[in-house]
Amino acid sequence: GKPIKTNILELCRALGTLGVWVRLHYVYPYPHVDNIVRLMAEGSVLPYLDIPFQHGSPRILKLMRRPAHAENVLERIVRWRRECPEITLRSTFIVGFPGETDEDFGLLLEFIENANLDRVGCFQYSAVAGATANDFSDSVSEGEKQARWDEFMRVQQSISQRRLARKVGRKIDVIVDTVNDGHAVGRSVGDSPEIDGCVHIYGSGSSDLMPGEIYSVEIERSTEYDLFASIGPEVGPS
Repeated sequence: GKPIKTNILELCRALGTLGVWVRLHYVYPYPHVDNIVRLMAEGSVLPYLDIPFQHGSPRILKLMRRPAHAENVLERIVRWRRECPEITLRSTFIVGFPGETDEDFGLLLEFIENANLDRVGCFQYSAVAGATANDFSDSVSEGEKQARWDEFMRVQQSISQRRLARKVGRKIDVIVDTVNDGHAVGRSVGDSPEIDGCVHIYGSGSSDLMPGEIYSVEIERSTEYDLFASIGPEVGPS
């Protein structure tokens, strides 16, 4: 090992020298993220960025004590994609935060539609010991939380399906996780383990794939979360 400055940009540069797939998770959207995206465009780290935007309503973000500039965030997303077209953007959101109105929820839906994120997780708010929000009087009912979560996921599934459909017909690199009876399962650069989708690989060469190795496969179809690919015989690791 070697000492690294307490600077996320320097850390990313160092991780980029390891020769492994490195994805960045739970990175707050501070100004230094712009420089990290440049490293992704250069190929130093994988073009995958997980940023917890949490909500799209400035009022709710302030109650959460989070940065509340949705317009600036959307502008930055456009810049990130311009600078690194292959970037996968992931985020998490909360519905049913105390005080969230129908208008706030509408702003959240508007935000995710404009952001057009690739991978998204959504949680229903639940009380956390010691949290200031526990003292808010205008809590959202459990039934309303569920209804908003359902609507959020319906909208985001449509976005995810459109984003993945853009990869059909392309060749991409996939790291193989499992191989079983002519069917291999792996992950692309845009699929983080356990939380994102995966790539299902079929074809005459799929039984010969080795877990842990990276292969180039051709995407034939997609769903809301997963990709389906084929691979021919005698194909070696990338």
